[in-house]
This record gives sequence, C-alpha cells and structure tokens, in this order.
Amino acid sequence: MNRIDRLSAILIQLQSKRLVKAQHIADKFSISLRTVYRDIHALQESGVPIIGEAGTGYSLMEGYKLPPVMFTQDETSALLTAAKLMQSKTDKNSARHYNAALDKIKAVLRFAEKDHIEEIDDHIAVLEHPAFKREKPEELHLQSILKAIAAKTVLEITYSAIEGNKLTRRKVEPLGIYNLGNNWHLVAFCRLRNDYRNFRTDRIGKLIFTEETFEQIHPSLQEFMKRMSHERELIKVVVEAEIGIFKYFGQEKYYHGFVKEELEEDIVRMTFLSSSLMGFARWFMMFGDHAKIIEPVELNDMVLNISENILKKIEQSQMLLT
Repeated sequence: MNRIDRLSAILIQLQSKRLVKAQHIADKFSISLRTVYRDIHALQESGVPIIGEAGTGYSLMEGYKLPPVMFTQDETSALLTAAKLMQSKTDKNSARHYNAALDKIKAVLRFAEKDHIEEIDDHIAVLEHPAFKREKPEELHLQSILKAIAAKTVLEITYSAIEGNKLTRRKVEPLGIYNLGNNWHLVAFCRLRNDYRNFRTDRIGKLIFTEETFEQIHPSLQEFMKRMSHERELIKVVVEAEIGIFKYFGQEKYYHGFVKEELEEDIVRMTFLSSSLMGFARWFMMFGDHAKIIEPVELNDMVLNISENILKKIEQSQMLLT
C-alpha cells in the first residue's frame, strides 16, 4: 500500500472508532510506530483535526465529517457476500438490520458499483450441508444480547439445556456471542451457578431486560475463549485412512479437532486434538472399516467396547425373532 492510500485508510480508521491506538494502526498496516507518528503528523498538517498523542491514542474532533467513502467493486462484492451469510447464519431480526444498513451503503455507491451488485446478486448462495440441515429458528436473540452487553444490563432468561426439556430461569451477565457450526452461543456469568456458562441461543426461550446493571469486570470474549482452550484437556489422536474414503470426512473433521494431514502412498495420516475420546470413537466408527487408529491405544479399546455392545444388541434382536 502506498502512503496516500495508507493515509486515507488511517482516516477511515479514525472515523470508525472513538479512540484508535497507534499500535493498532501499526499492526493493521504492518508499519512501525515511528511511521504511524509521521502519518498522523502529516494528516494534522493537512488540516485534519486529530486529537491525542503517542501513548494514549488518537481520535477525530467531535463534529468533523469526512467526505463520503467510495467503495471498490471488490469491497461491494464482499459486502454482498456478507449479506448472504447474515441471511443464512443469523435470525430474521439481525438479517433485517444488516440489509437495512446495506441499503444505506448502496445509496452512496456510484452507478458502476450499484450495477455490479445487481449483476452478481443472483450468483452468490449459502447452502446448508445435508448432514447438518435443520429448521432455522425464528429468534436467536442476537441483537438483544448485544444491546445488553453494550449497556452492561443483566438479562433474565429461560433456558432449556441439551440434557433434557426442563426449563430453568436464571439471571446472567452477558459477556459475548460466537458462532460454532450451525449454532450461536452466549457466554455469560450465570448468577444461578455463580460461574461462567455457555448457552446456545436457540435454546433460550424468553429473554427479558432487567433494570439491573453489573459492575463486575469480566474478561473479554477473546480472553475467556483463550483461557477455556488452555484449561480444556486436548488429547492427540492419529488416524490412518484409505485415500479413497478421505473425501467423506468432509467438514466434520474440524468439529473433532482436525490439525493436519499427511499423504503416504495410498494412505492419509491425520492428526487431531480431541477434547472427547468417546465422541471421537463414535464418529470414527462411521468409516472404521477403512481406517485404523495409530494412537492413543485407549481409543481402540473404546471403539472395541462400542462394537461389542452393538453386536450384543443385534444378537439379542435375532434371538427374539427366532
């Protein structure tokens, strides 16, 4: 990126946030802090009212407006792709808000970019894998949760756990949301359990804003997820599979901690970091007649036990039929 483009990009960064630290600018554009200071000084000399200094962060003076941002065709394509994902991966409320925002962006686009969006709109689709296809819930509460996070408002929710249909009512202090596979999750401090908990948002029934706010300082979502990944024990699993069946592993392998693959003649050796050997054993059985477990040894024992139990049930069923 040349300096003119970088200066324009820094201006957009300053407009998008209340306070931008020099280190953030340096990391984003892969430049040194010294270069950041020179660029900020150049913008100030050109008449841009930037407030702040090195070590504290920079912001634009209240009321200062930049000229309308012009989008490239690649950027408009990315916006349209994001809209398709929003429609597929979120609830109707979130998708509606995103589409409303996109309409406002379209209003300031040049005719060439507007024509580009109309041309490619019917050429982008997000489809669900048949193995994971399910009915999309009407409400995932995403917008309400985000509002509560911003305002530090305590939420009262009714929740149905996966283990049963029993509803529990609890007050939670929301920390963040994330998407995994086909599900959105809320991470929050649960006052009922007096600990952090993970809630699938499609299992939240009623969600009510209370009049309480929370003062407790919680970790950021990224810090919390990093801490959880360190605390959770991960077990190395190595599997060898016939090359002809490897394609059937599909995206599911990532849910079981897939790390890498190595091709050895007509065999594919795969390495996983699994958090549940029993879950991995049951998944492995789907293609176990064309693969073998290299390590750990106890995983073979689990597969053997499951197979023996299945065989016993089949034999019992046959005895009843005879």
